[in-house]
Amino acid sequence: MKNYFFTVVIIILLFSDYIAAQNQFPSQLAHTYSIVARDPETGEMGVAVQTHWFNVGSRVSWAEAGVGAIATQSFTNASFGPRGLELLKLGKTAQEVVDDLIESDDGRDFRQLGVVDKFGNSASYTGQKCIYAAGSINEENFSVQANLMLSEKVWSSMAQAFKNTNGALAERMMAALEAAQKEGGDIRGKQSAAMIVVKGNSSGNIWEDEILNLKIADHSNPIKEMRRLLNVHNAYVHMNKGDSAIEKNDFDAAEKEYESAMKAYPENLEIKYWYAVALANAGKIQDSFPLFKDIFTKDKNWKTLTERLPASDLLNVSEEVLNNILSLE
Repeated sequence: MKNYFFTVVIIILLFSDYIAAQNQFPSQLAHTYSIVARDPETGEMGVAVQTHWFNVGSRVSWAEAGVGAIATQSFTNASFGPRGLELLKLGKTAQEVVDDLIESDDGRDFRQLGVVDKFGNSASYTGQKCIYAAGSINEENFSVQANLMLSEKVWSSMAQAFKNTNGALAERMMAALEAAQKEGGDIRGKQSAAMIVVKGNSSGNIWEDEILNLKIADHSNPIKEMRRLLNVHNAYVHMNKGDSAIEKNDFDAAEKEYESAMKAYPENLEIKYWYAVALANAGKIQDSFPLFKDIFTKDKNWKTLTERLPASDLLNVSEEVLNNILSLE
């Protein structure tokens, strides 16, 4: 009975502290694992996160080109995102931003925070009342942080995966998330994930500065879905480059980009279609026929679209070749 009494008292005290913190800084649960990181070669910065909570990307992950990246979690103080970015704009380092935000927050014991700035400085904080297992590692160009984990190995495995993976920043952050999940991840399970990547320098046009923004609000396996979407994103990067080449009448370059896109996402009919169009425009008519035939068999609307392309100068073939394409079934 005595032990029970003390347990109840401790719970009440903890809950009272939490309620007091909420009165000043309203928050939501986001017990999770995350990484904030910078690519020293490109300057790109980003955040990647997974949790057993709905729509984690709406509150935890924050990034701005030419400024930095922030992850605010545990009992999330979402104001840390925009406020932290503003402090970075004022010239404060990642550590100074963490110090300022935590000092101003009465709910600091429940918070977890990771920050990386445009110079690659990183800093993190884990409140003493974050639920075990909780911890972080911050090194040059990245910080990983986690709380309410099944294992203490989560954040160290994330750090090693990030450092030992080659490729673009998004791929390296993806590897960190996958490593966390292999160690058991969130003790409660999986529900949502998000990833943001921005340019190292701001162009002044926000629509040009965001390289990637993936949000998986509710999914039985958000890490697997994030990997799938990242692969799709990579395919469409090639598609966009192919479209740009088409605008410049560089059909050879367009063919190469569409081919790369198709290899990355072979089951997508639209990617296969524009690859076929690019082959035809490059004079590789025979190579395009099997692709057109497969596409038309699966969806006849693509044949109707093909009839309309010459008028927009997007399919530059003779009438005879066009008729041969359209006769494919």
